[in-house]
Amino acid sequence: MSAGRILPPLLAAGLLWLPFAMPLRPGPGLGQWFPLAPEWPALLLALALAGRWLRLPVVVLLLALAAHKLADIAMHSALARGFNLRADLPLIEAGLRLLAGSVGMMASLGLVVLAVASLAGLAVLLWWAAGLWSRIGGGWRLRGVLAALSLASLVLVQMGAIRAESTLYAQSRVALFADTQRALAGFAQEAAHDPFLSATGLLERIDRDVLLIFVESYGRTSFDTPLYAETHLPLLEQAEARLAEAGLSMRSGFVAAPTRGGQSWLSHGTLSKGMWIADQTRYRAALASGRQSLFHHAARAGFHTAAVMPAITLPWPESSRMGFQTVLEAADLGYQGLPFNWVTMPDQFTLAALDRLLRDGRDPRRLFAQVALISSHAPWVPVPRLIDWNLVGDGSVFNDMAQEGDPPSVVWRDRDRVRDQYRQAVAYSLEVVMDYALRHAEDPPLMLVIGDHQAAPRIALDERPDVALHVIGPKALVAETAAWGLTPGLIPPPDSEAFPMDRLRDMILDSFSGRPRS
Repeated sequence: MSAGRILPPLLAAGLLWLPFAMPLRPGPGLGQWFPLAPEWPALLLALALAGRWLRLPVVVLLLALAAHKLADIAMHSALARGFNLRADLPLIEAGLRLLAGSVGMMASLGLVVLAVASLAGLAVLLWWAAGLWSRIGGGWRLRGVLAALSLASLVLVQMGAIRAESTLYAQSRVALFADTQRALAGFAQEAAHDPFLSATGLLERIDRDVLLIFVESYGRTSFDTPLYAETHLPLLEQAEARLAEAGLSMRSGFVAAPTRGGQSWLSHGTLSKGMWIADQTRYRAALASGRQSLFHHAARAGFHTAAVMPAITLPWPESSRMGFQTVLEAADLGYQGLPFNWVTMPDQFTLAALDRLLRDGRDPRRLFAQVALISSHAPWVPVPRLIDWNLVGDGSVFNDMAQEGDPPSVVWRDRDRVRDQYRQAVAYSLEVVMDYALRHAEDPPLMLVIGDHQAAPRIALDERPDVALHVIGPKALVAETAAWGLTPGLIPPPDSEAFPMDRLRDMILDSFSGRPRS
């Protein structure tokens, strides 16, 4: 047989092998690829025997397999977990917005077009390859060879010599979909049970404003990984000394977050709803459940509940279900300076706007606010600097900082530079928060400062989901958190055990309410 007749079937067979061989998660080199695909000869045999009837279903299944593997690789890179078809489709829009803020609108559009074109091209190639093999026939000799290879592959799989990785992968994805569906049914029942729903005396031990401050990407790596700890621990030590000298009390510990690398809203929802919300489907189910959040309970206790969310630039209808009486999004905070790429404004401006808009003394009610600080959000370029609070103004003072250094498209070519930018960004956010606490030391709010999630493992150099928690304020109130396992100061012992974030809502309500202790 001439080379001209042999090459097309070989090329087509190689294309049909590709989706089976693709890796399941990112890895160095080709080490994650699966060159042995026992399903492959059986697929070629089926096409050769069944003709055109199998062409369409084969292409659809192979394309779905390839697309799902690519989605898994993307999710592992960004969030250190696999893709859940039932739960993660709504993340596409959020991912595209983050990509645009990191590399620019045109570059992100180009990447999207490239991804769509690649899948479309793969579909065309698979259609051609399956069509060729469905017409090839090949006679009994070729079919006999394929049957022998299929049988040998089956024997090797049964012996455990090789694994049908793609089949096992597809089975696990189907099982995950079904498990997610079942979990949501149980989740609805869990959401309906709230031990504080009819409780009295909620939060009556607190006689001042409460600020629940989420620090973006502030994880345990700041304490344990030398690259970050060498910067962040001395900063915390100095802040602890200054705050103690000003008469403030502090306790700290670690909390296990439901997400890593992104999806901050899952942590926000987990804490406020008191339920483990690890994916978008559970998040939507929690919102629809009617379960009372920490902020619903705070409003019932007479607090003015609010959310300060500088990252929100699009409509946020979910906020109406979170218990916030006031929501201040990016446009509401009055920032007139330049954005820091994806980051709409520096953390110092956010906290200054909090004082200007919500803590100015005009509302007689105590404030119970969630504040999301985002300067330590990817792409971590450029990093602001702390300035005199009296100079913050409308934010235009930050314009020069917003134009400093290389853009993300340059910095992100070097992972070491990205990690260094992350180190600087977290340091800035911590410096701002601690300086804010010191600024209000004479009449301090009760501050709960917590990381929303650990950075992605390739940046954090840490696979754990743990984030830091600091409680800062008057001694009598901070002492109530000793029962949570928090230790004095801003630096918990290295062996401190993290408790799940979904317990924190009930711990707050139990510790600071006048109800009988459970």
